[in-house]
Amino acid sequence: MEKLLVKHALASDGPKDDVLIQGWVRTRRDSKTFSFLEVNDGSCLKNLQIIVDADLEDYAKVQDASTGAAIEVSGNLVESKGKGQTWEVQAKTLSVVGLADSTYPLQKKGHTVEFLREIAHLRTRSNLFGAVFRTRNRLAMAIHTFFQSRDFMYVHTPIVTASDCEGAGELFHVSSLDPENPPRGEDGKIDYKADFFERPTYLTVSGQLEAEIFATAYKNVYTFGPTFRAENSNTARHASEFWMIEPEMAFCDIHGDMDLAEGMVQYLIKDILENCQEDLELFNKFVEKGLIQRLEKVAEQPFKRVTYTEAVEILEHSGKSFEYPIQYGVNLQSEHERYLTEDHFKCPVSVYHYPKEIKPFYMRANDDGKTVAAMDVLVPGIGEIVGGSQREERLDVLQANMAAHGLSEKDYWWYLDLRRFGTVEHAGFGLGFERMLMYVTGVHNIRDVIPFPRTPGNAEF
Repeated sequence: MEKLLVKHALASDGPKDDVLIQGWVRTRRDSKTFSFLEVNDGSCLKNLQIIVDADLEDYAKVQDASTGAAIEVSGNLVESKGKGQTWEVQAKTLSVVGLADSTYPLQKKGHTVEFLREIAHLRTRSNLFGAVFRTRNRLAMAIHTFFQSRDFMYVHTPIVTASDCEGAGELFHVSSLDPENPPRGEDGKIDYKADFFERPTYLTVSGQLEAEIFATAYKNVYTFGPTFRAENSNTARHASEFWMIEPEMAFCDIHGDMDLAEGMVQYLIKDILENCQEDLELFNKFVEKGLIQRLEKVAEQPFKRVTYTEAVEILEHSGKSFEYPIQYGVNLQSEHERYLTEDHFKCPVSVYHYPKEIKPFYMRANDDGKTVAAMDVLVPGIGEIVGGSQREERLDVLQANMAAHGLSEKDYWWYLDLRRFGTVEHAGFGLGFERMLMYVTGVHNIRDVIPFPRTPGNAEF
């Protein structure tokens, strides 16, 4: 007997005898002589129709095959006589593996995403979230394929770290100390020498600094793992736990950095367009009208490149009244980024050479003394999707940057060693995995593209 996934059954090139289908009942319709079961196993959006004749020895069991029940069916895959499907299964045996009573919350009706977030342990069985998480799976595979095909090494950077890469201070502390009675030194401050790691440690905000270690040995590397922010922000774009893709390249400047970032964005979009057609059609119909057309346009258009200074001048002369007034020396807001991509250039845009005052210590200082070799990749629809920079490879300049940011050389001794021993120009960037997933699905809330969202006040499931 051949065990078939629903997607393989529906894509079969001919009838098959003695197949086994395992999945969950979406709907059941009974008549006097037979029952129709719609079964889904998560492998694709569509259901597989099962025909159970009333003269079947196991027919009485069909009454237990209610919506949500887990079943196993053996039978023959035959050409369907109904509309909407090519193949169906004529059942020989039916077994209800797991019952689902009338309290099963996903009955055949529409459900809001707000309701489905409350049952994150079951929302995976809905059409929308099935499509989202299949796309998430494919996007993760595409990311690895993109880098592996270009001879990048995959590096696992630590989740527990003693460094704050971004310098924002929005960190989750990791400690084994008694929170009600921590040990204290003579100065009254907490004595972290008594802690598990003998120093203050945190959940990582980025794997970049550690990736630089590997880039100076293996040239081209990338990380792909969870990162954390203790930012008390309850917006549709922020989560406390999310995944980041961070490549790091030795012998690479800001222009090579933009080349890779732009190429990666287009590669990922093309892969999803090619391999997630059925799920994209659902998003295009029910989530964002015109999604597929938008993705196809970005996948094919060349990126425009402008400096931050040029971008600010364009925005200042736009004649548009922004919620956040534009001025030189502040970060671009989403409305500014979308104006550049959607109204002015009408294509994806890479902005580079930002003022040094608004960027972290590790970005390379430009010769003008005012800017650093930072870059952001902007796309129509959301604005920034990638942020990166050429890193500061000059020891003396890096030390001066750290002093200006109030960072201790003692805490970053190993990072400085990379500049002492075989230093080389290098660059990298970060892509928020969920941000990219939101872009290719049209889903506007990050809570709906993460299996189990971690946001302020929410660590359910």
